[in-house]
Amino acid sequence: MTLKLKPKGSSIALNILLFLLTVISTTAAGALQQGVSLAALLKDWTLITRGIPFSFTLLAILIAHEMSHYFVSRYHGVRVTLPFFIPAPSVIGTFGAFIRIKSPMEDRRALLDIGLSGPLGGAVVAIPVLYIGLKMSTIQIMPKPTGVELGSSILLDQMVRFTLGKLPDYYQVVLHPVAFAGWIGILVTSLNLIPIGQLDGGHIAYAILGEKSKRLAIGCFIALIILGLVGWPGWFIWAGLLYVMGWQHPPPLNPAIPLDTKRKWLGVLALILFVVTFTPTPFSGF
Repeated sequence: MTLKLKPKGSSIALNILLFLLTVISTTAAGALQQGVSLAALLKDWTLITRGIPFSFTLLAILIAHEMSHYFVSRYHGVRVTLPFFIPAPSVIGTFGAFIRIKSPMEDRRALLDIGLSGPLGGAVVAIPVLYIGLKMSTIQIMPKPTGVELGSSILLDQMVRFTLGKLPDYYQVVLHPVAFAGWIGILVTSLNLIPIGQLDGGHIAYAILGEKSKRLAIGCFIALIILGLVGWPGWFIWAGLLYVMGWQHPPPLNPAIPLDTKRKWLGVLALILFVVTFTPTPFSGF
């Protein structure tokens, strides 16, 4: 994810501190997922190592996403910060990461390249990680599912078929921590590709459609509200956050410079990636 904010002085020490805290929080979250109680974890911190497979896998995906943004931004001469990771007391131990853009983007070509680089870089890591994790996952009979169930996408459905075969009715995949991290990486990819505002998808949409991208953003906002009504209520939160952030995308310095054919095809790739990774109901069974 990229955020365009007013330039401010920043120290790399803050980036390092936040990253180390996120390593701790995601590793602790991974340990809790493996059945280690919070009381046991506080009593014996060596138990936190059980969360390493989940934590390091998830961080590898997030790093690939953000550093792809970083290097492509530098290639286009855009001043950006190193990633800011956000530790959080949540199920996965983080609210993700972002980089701050400290100078304007030159044209639509830079906008598309920078917008697509993060989701593409993250997916390049998340997809093989998900494959490896599925190979280590187990299949169990669950005639009456209990607890929280994870939703699926076109990509996940096909990868499950490829790695585990067609599952009989009433069978479910219990994800290995590495597969769970890969699932989160796929979800993060799709969320960032929503074509609204300052999300990566918003950058891509403006690069292709210009001012017309606002209509697409409004349509997607309405779609999120509908999905919240018929499926996962969490879409209401996303819609609210995106409304606050705004769906109007600022133009680059030279918006009249058109995209070349190669980048138009990259736009098609972004659309395909969004469609195959999108999970209409990420969580259910609360």
